[in-house]
Amino acid sequence: MLTTYLIPLTNTPQTFGINLAGVDYTMTVKWNDSPDAGWQFDLQDPTTGNYLIAGAPFITGADCLAGLDYLGINGQLIVYTNGDDFAVPTFDNLGSEGNVYFLTDVANG
Repeated sequence: MLTTYLIPLTNTPQTFGINLAGVDYTMTVKWNDSPDAGWQFDLQDPTTGNYLIAGAPFITGADCLAGLDYLGINGQLIVYTNGDDFAVPTFDNLGSEGNVYFLTDVANG
């Protein structure tokens, strides 16, 4: 059974520590203001500062960690916009109607 965690975001660029399935990371969320772009995220090892993921888009309707199993992140990163399963979060609605969730079956997320 998967446990779902809402990642508390706001509609401003931000960097913060986050624990995903028992492992600490540093996540950066930033807006790319260009056609067909939008919100993107980086994930870093907080000890070394090495990037594990850089500039990945928040894609609705798909696991944003798909294809990255080799990183050992035990879960899925899902983007959902209230009322529209496939609407991309806008600059204004990230953290309100546009939300990011981490789903895992690892105890203590």
